[in-house]
Amino acid sequence: MQQILSQPYLKQVTDLLKLEAEAIARVAHRLQSEQVEQAVQLLANCQGKVVAIGVGKSGIVARKIAATLTSTGILAVYLHPSDALHGDIGIVSAGDVAVILSNSGETDEILGILPYLKYRQIPFIALVGNLKSTLARSADVALDTSVDKEACPFNLAPTTSTTVSLALGDALAMTLIQVKGFTSQDFAFNHPAGRLGKRLTLRVCDLMHGGSDNPKVVPQASWFEVLRAISEGGLGAVNVVDDTGYLVGIITDGDLRRWLQKVSLTNIETLSAGTMMTSNPTVVFPDLLAYDALQLMENRPHQLSVLPVVDREQQCLGLLRLHDIVRNGL
Repeated sequence: MQQILSQPYLKQVTDLLKLEAEAIARVAHRLQSEQVEQAVQLLANCQGKVVAIGVGKSGIVARKIAATLTSTGILAVYLHPSDALHGDIGIVSAGDVAVILSNSGETDEILGILPYLKYRQIPFIALVGNLKSTLARSADVALDTSVDKEACPFNLAPTTSTTVSLALGDALAMTLIQVKGFTSQDFAFNHPAGRLGKRLTLRVCDLMHGGSDNPKVVPQASWFEVLRAISEGGLGAVNVVDDTGYLVGIITDGDLRRWLQKVSLTNIETLSAGTMMTSNPTVVFPDLLAYDALQLMENRPHQLSVLPVVDREQQCLGLLRLHDIVRNGL
């Protein structure tokens, strides 16, 4: 087995990155306003879904383009042309728009599906490396993705050409975001498990401990009743409410310990929740974003580990813990 000698590869790697970057820049310079406008309008006015089509490495890029469009609020699917010719063409319906990727524009599987798209009156955009090819001439819009050289040393493996197609697909998708007025809030709804999605969708009511899990005592409760409520609730704090359920204060386990340390044994029996509580505490409403509640708890001289949750009439609804917010990835 031939030994691979150690040598500096940084220049080689950076040169290849520059090669691909320059290819993208050249494509950007070659794009014609009319073709780009037509492509964006076709996609923006699509009444059905976008069907991304490609074979081999171009197929992988087509999958990514479909995934990007879907994540930004545009219904899109990937269709392999060979599968299409064996039944999957049924996924294509009136109102759809196709985006077809091919470097040569003469791929047999791609050309084989074109008559069926035409028969179904499906307009299609070609991201193609040869504007004189059959695919380019058949397309409603042909966008030039040709490159001078692949990054492959043999100029064979699809590298620069697929990078260019991917970049153009991303550019179209991001343009559509602006055209269709897609917002970061919309993006979050399509990414509920991601940090951004959680920050823009997860609310206090989703994380708070309410109902029977909301530990509370009245102001007249003894220190022992407070201790039992904190222990049974397991939240490190207890809400103090009046007879109508109106929040009047909060007691944390830290508050309880400090009071027990400073009160004399002779006066401990008179120690009540009303004495130990923090009156008029910082509160949150159930519809507040959990991320905003997190900022409220942390961005202060002394951080809070728990917050009472109340409605607009200050009726006590529950407790929100910092631990629960952090555990949910915010």
